[in-house]
Parts: sequence; structure tokens; C-alpha cells
Amino acid sequence: MDFTLTKEQQDIVKAARKFAKGEFPDRAAEFDREEKFDLEIWRKACDLGFVGVFIDEKYGGAGYGFIEHCLINEEFWAVDPGMASAILSTCFGSELLILFGTEAQRQLVLPKIVEGQAIVGTAITEPDAGCDVTGAVTTAVKEGNQWVINGTKMFITNGTVANYLMLFCQTDPENKSRHNRYSFILLPTDTPGYKATKIRGKLGIRASDTAEISLSDVRVPFENLIGTEGQGFYHLMEFFNRTRLHICAQAVGLARAALEESIRYTKSRCQFGKPIADFQVTQFKLAEMATRIRAARNLYYEAAWLADQGRLDHALTAMAKWYSGKMAVECADEALQMHGGYGYIDEYKVQRLYRDAKILEIYEGTKEIEKTIVANALLK
Repeated sequence: MDFTLTKEQQDIVKAARKFAKGEFPDRAAEFDREEKFDLEIWRKACDLGFVGVFIDEKYGGAGYGFIEHCLINEEFWAVDPGMASAILSTCFGSELLILFGTEAQRQLVLPKIVEGQAIVGTAITEPDAGCDVTGAVTTAVKEGNQWVINGTKMFITNGTVANYLMLFCQTDPENKSRHNRYSFILLPTDTPGYKATKIRGKLGIRASDTAEISLSDVRVPFENLIGTEGQGFYHLMEFFNRTRLHICAQAVGLARAALEESIRYTKSRCQFGKPIADFQVTQFKLAEMATRIRAARNLYYEAAWLADQGRLDHALTAMAKWYSGKMAVECADEALQMHGGYGYIDEYKVQRLYRDAKILEIYEGTKEIEKTIVANALLK
């Protein structure tokens, strides 16, 4: 097996690293503190081709695979998770259009994403439906040639800034199979009856927009249905088996940042007459962090490579998502521990990494859900 990146992939990594290091450090703390983001930086990223690299060239994208998107995620998150999330989540949901959308839907939305003219998101979670997506009660009812949508969505990325949302909702609530009640609908957010309220006070990735969505008699054309009616749950599972790979890359990037901050600090911080990096206990911590990072990267490399080959391995993706999130939380925790009291104040980047890390074990499938997927595969 050859784990070497191609020359083109190496160039993508270098370019992503250069952009992130040039744009993120000076404003990361500001965006975290004020829970906002400057969209001009996002537009720069679009101009340089970092957003939606997996979108086909016919729609203006680079036509790369999910592995390239993962590589960009890793490099961006290694500099600042909050800003990285704010930029790269702007294409979150485009995968549904690529997989299941009509040509008209793709032509409408995909070019705008890569050109920096539109932000998208995916509206799945509800106040009483998180991991159990079949508990979602938002409805879309047919009236003539339209869908009439009512309901509430919670924790929706880009809810207040998106131009389009891929909305997961019940289109056949009486169906005996809970899994066959749902569909996805393309929802322009300028449609009357749509209301988004920004959620403030998040623990981490505070630069990224998160909102509660209220839908009151929202009307969209029938042709806004994405994929097959009643197959929304299955479309969602296919979607997650790709997007969860991005979370793995995010986790590796964050853990890298935690390791780099730890190395820098422990070489300069002296106790008992010498740098704390000279103590074996510190060296062991650094060695363990580096090993965990390498293991997580190898997991997501293999899973992403298989996805790009059209050979999705659901259990492997779940392993990678669970392990990488756990690994990132552990590395951030160790990094803060090595910083001691200094790690507890916002003068040091490590406190932000510590807060940003936890979401990696929660969104797009909690660690418990991922373990369940792995266990089910084993027990089959």
C-alpha cells in the first residue's frame, strides 16, 4: 500500500496551509470572542478554490474527491477550528445535490457555492430529534404544485447566513415504516415564513454560525424535492457516510494544533531548573499524542480513499469518526494540562482548542452512535 499523497494533493496541502496561516491567526481570537465571521475571508477561500473542491468541473468546481476536501479541512483546522468551520461548512449539503439532486437543482446551486455567491446548509436536527432522526416532526404537505412546510429545526449550521438549506422533513407521516416517511427538500431561505435565530454562547467553533429555524407555512415548488420521495432517511445515511470523513480530518487538524502548541510551550517553560520538555512524563505525553494523530489520519485516509473509489465502508467510516473525535478531545486535554494554569486563560490558543474539540464527538453522529454502527457491523 502506498500512503504517499500525489504531487497534486501535496500542492493542495501546501496551498491550504499557506492560506490558513496567512488569514486565520490575526483574527481567530476576535471571531471566537465576538461569535462572528468576516465573509470576505470566505470569499477569498472560494476564489482560491478551497470551497467545494469535490464539486464537478461542469459546475465550476475542481472535480476532486472527498480526500482532497479532507486534506483542506485538516490544514485549516490545524490553524484555527472556528474559522475553518465557518469557511468550509458553507458547502455542507451540496453533497446531497451531487448524489441525489436533479440537474436543474445542481445547476442552480453548485456554481454559486464555488464562486462564493451562495452558502448552503443542511437542516436535520430538531429540538426533540437529534441522534434519532426518525423523530423529526417537521412536515411538508403537498398543495397543488407546492410543498407547504411547517416545523422547527435546531442547531442548524449556517442557519442565519445560508441562501439554501437541504431540509429533512416528513412528506408521508402516515407511512407504517418510520424510515420511509422522510424526504429532502431544497429550501431557499428568502422564502416567506422562514425565520432563523442565531444561537449564541456555544462552547466552541464560535465563529461558525448556528441557528434555530422556524418554518411557518413555507411554500416551495414541488420540483424542489431532492432525490426520491420517501427515501430521505436513506439519502441522509449516504450523505453522512461521506461528510463524517470531513469530521475525521477536522479532528486530526485540531489535534495537530494541540501537539504543536504543546511542543512550543514545553520547550520554553522551565521548572526545577530545566524545560519541562526534558521531563520523561512530558515526552511520553507528546509521543502518545503524535501516535494517536497518525492512527486517526490513517483511518480517515483509508475510508476517504474507499469512498472516492465508490466502495464506501460504513463501519470503517464510523470507526474513523469515533476514534478521531475521541483522539482530538484527548489531545486537547493533554495540551491544556501541559500548559498548566496558563492553558486556562485566553491568552493562550490551547484553551480555544480545548473548547473547540468537544463538538467533534457530537455533530454528524455522536460517538455512541458511531460505536453502535461498528458493533452492528461486527454482529452481522
